[in-house]
Amino acid sequence: MTHPLEQLRDDALREIDSAPDKQALEAARVKYLGRSGSVSAWGEQMKTLAKEEKPVVGKLLNEVRAAVTASLESRAQQFRAQKESGALAKIDVFLPGTPHELGTLHPLTQMWERSIEIFRRMGFALADGPDIEDEWHCFDALNTPPEHPARNEQDTFYLRDGRLLRTHTSTVQIRTMQAAPPPIRVIAPGAAYRRDELDATHSPQFHQIEGLYVDENVSIADLKGALEFFMCELFGPGTGVQFRPHYFPFTEPSLEVYVKSKALKGGERWIEVAGSGVVHPAVFEEVNKARGDDAYDSQKWSGYAFGLGMDRLAMILFDIPDIRLFAQNDLRFLRQFA
Repeated sequence: MTHPLEQLRDDALREIDSAPDKQALEAARVKYLGRSGSVSAWGEQMKTLAKEEKPVVGKLLNEVRAAVTASLESRAQQFRAQKESGALAKIDVFLPGTPHELGTLHPLTQMWERSIEIFRRMGFALADGPDIEDEWHCFDALNTPPEHPARNEQDTFYLRDGRLLRTHTSTVQIRTMQAAPPPIRVIAPGAAYRRDELDATHSPQFHQIEGLYVDENVSIADLKGALEFFMCELFGPGTGVQFRPHYFPFTEPSLEVYVKSKALKGGERWIEVAGSGVVHPAVFEEVNKARGDDAYDSQKWSGYAFGLGMDRLAMILFDIPDIRLFAQNDLRFLRQFA
């Protein structure tokens, strides 16, 4: 003889299978499994059954509840599938697709990568340091006395606690020597900051790659060879490189670097692109004081340093007339370097 629960199960499954929409399905769920539903009511009746009936009815009740729940989920899945297929049916697969525009590297990033790749081939490792520095790393350790114009508040961004935004990435050279004894050969790419008026050729924030090589018997000939190789790789074969005497407090002798190349769109003319020189012994002395040893003995070790302006090199190489274009995010400008 069929148990009332079995009949209830059959009725529920038929009603669920014939539900025409989600609203009817929800009504069936409430009718059978809701708090006052038919199946739930049997759970309340369990306490009135005889002791020997409870195990049989309890097992059957669980089976009925599971069957109804599974049927509800199956029918709900059918409704979801119908909705998705209906949405897909409205798509015209013959319409042209929406074009996906690919980006490209910023011209300054292209200059970074190009320059770093050349220096890596010469054995230089990458070094990094903080943009916010103290006066010792930015000036004192680089043989720049307190009366030097660069330390004036009109030239440098000072913070209230006495620190400042680094005016060059030469600070990384000092930190590298503090952290490791010679020999070292590093480049330090990064941003630098000075109180320049913003115009076509000046910006309060600009980008540099500084280089430092310290070893035994390093001479100005090594410096010239390294920079000549870099300039010829960057601007192409046949590039002329010229070194002119200059003054920097942290190098002696000091040289400015000029190039002349047919690759330049502005024509063949000498253009200043870098500063360089042999590391001043006073810089080694300051590093030794900070380290508390004599690791950088200027009688044993020598070195050269250089600084390249990435913005200036990019402007020269790509014939960009205004440094402000690098920061304006104008797609008409950036698409030219895709």
